[in-house]
Amino acid sequence: MLRVSANKTESNIDINMIMGKENQSHTDIEHARELMKFAGSLASRDEEKLKVAREKLALAAGEAALVDAAGVAANFQRMVRIADATGIPVDSNDNEISNEVRKDLDLYQFDQLAPEAD
Repeated sequence: MLRVSANKTESNIDINMIMGKENQSHTDIEHARELMKFAGSLASRDEEKLKVAREKLALAAGEAALVDAAGVAANFQRMVRIADATGIPVDSNDNEISNEVRKDLDLYQFDQLAPEAD
């Protein structure tokens, strides 16, 4: 969704930041590094890292941005849990956009996303 959204708005992003890679490339996303650290610490469930990331994001972007980021993260978590609980599968391996993102982010390193051998 991020890549399609960025293309639609002609925004420059670094998709690799999703995987926690701190590339120094230019991005149009304000406070991208702080948002990446916040999301990564939230996903890791490391309370100390989350506390530090939360403070740094609030300092850099403001309390309202922190609340917005937390809300977005919570919404994505909710959607994932609903999909998992109802058995909604991950996109099939014939989706060109999804495959491109998976390849770019090296997501095939995870067994559950590895293409099936013929």
